[in-house]
Amino acid sequence: MVNKTHRRFIDTTRIRAAVESDRRATNAPIHVSIAPYFWGNVRKSAERAFRKHGFANTPERNAVLFFIVPSRREFAIIGDVAAHAAVGQRVWDATVAVVRESILCEDATSALLRGIETIDRALSEHFPRTQQTQERP
Repeated sequence: MVNKTHRRFIDTTRIRAAVESDRRATNAPIHVSIAPYFWGNVRKSAERAFRKHGFANTPERNAVLFFIVPSRREFAIIGDVAAHAAVGQRVWDATVAVVRESILCEDATSALLRGIETIDRALSEHFPRTQQTQERP
């Protein structure tokens, strides 16, 4: 799954822990996809991955995908319709700015962690984590 090509760019253990953390404030699913190398448009690839993996089929339509190509220092953040409508364009723009700032400094792990934290906090107002969502496997 995680190959050595992009391990030097991203600490996948820390990213996985952030996404799966019980301390997350929202029940909105947050996913991270790391594409070490590929040709093509990052945004279009992210949109395809979002649909292919069924992230657009969550019951609340509030899933978020961080799609990153560390070798190109490019990324896309895709939020489903309810997530996007709930937080508004200002939050998405702020999250992109936070991630871009860190990724340009060659710190993709911190970039993703800050982006996850920003989106988690913003979505928690609209899709708060409940006791029931914390007990799900």
